[in-house]
Amino acid sequence: MRQNVPVEQNDDAAHVGRYSVTLGQHALGVPESGLSARRLSELAEGALRCTAECCGAVATASDGTDERPTAVTHPDLAALVSVQDRCGDGPIPAAEVGGDPVDASDLLNDRRWPDYRALALDSGVRSSVTIPFRSGDLTVTLSLYSFRPGSLEAAPHGPIRALGDLAASCLVRDRSYQAALTEVDQLGSALRSRPVVDQACGIVMHVLGCAPDDAFTVLRRISQTTNRKLTDVASAVVERRGRGLEREFTALAD
Repeated sequence: MRQNVPVEQNDDAAHVGRYSVTLGQHALGVPESGLSARRLSELAEGALRCTAECCGAVATASDGTDERPTAVTHPDLAALVSVQDRCGDGPIPAAEVGGDPVDASDLLNDRRWPDYRALALDSGVRSSVTIPFRSGDLTVTLSLYSFRPGSLEAAPHGPIRALGDLAASCLVRDRSYQAALTEVDQLGSALRSRPVVDQACGIVMHVLGCAPDDAFTVLRRISQTTNRKLTDVASAVVERRGRGLEREFTALAD
């Protein structure tokens, strides 16, 4: 961590990118996780820039699942997040549960969160404040750290509040957008696979002399019993034109 480093020395975007992490998983290759990490990185870096006496910042997001994307402005701060995640005790869990800022104005005299406190003091951190921002089922926390006691009391007000609210709303919007893209992709896959399924149903109907619903049931049963995708089963039926499958069709139609 650094103390009173001018903002101009920290303009390289890769600086934040190197320290963006997802604790408890390796999911940064997933588009949604990467997008969340980027949003959190922007929040942490923005808060560091506009807060005097702040030597580092951490931003986390939680929606009640095991996934917790996290961004830190310095690698040493990742350990402070990890110890709270492991123990379930510290400013971040307290802010997530209570919904209000959690201030530790002087960790040297603070007796809360012994594991977090010991690690913070060992890193030279004397004070911290963690501010929660909620949007729907998502909670974003922003933690600011200082080498000096009592220097972050005004941090939960002013630009920090606007930055956090914006980050939370952007994360919710990003999640909705990703969910919509996933649904569109699934619908596209279904539309692309429909012709081959219809052809396979026609073959089963011809072989068994059954109705369309019964033919589809036969294909679905083959899929379930062989642990294969319905489209793969349908493709195999079309490729063989049903030849050699009469007995299997008949058995599954009963």
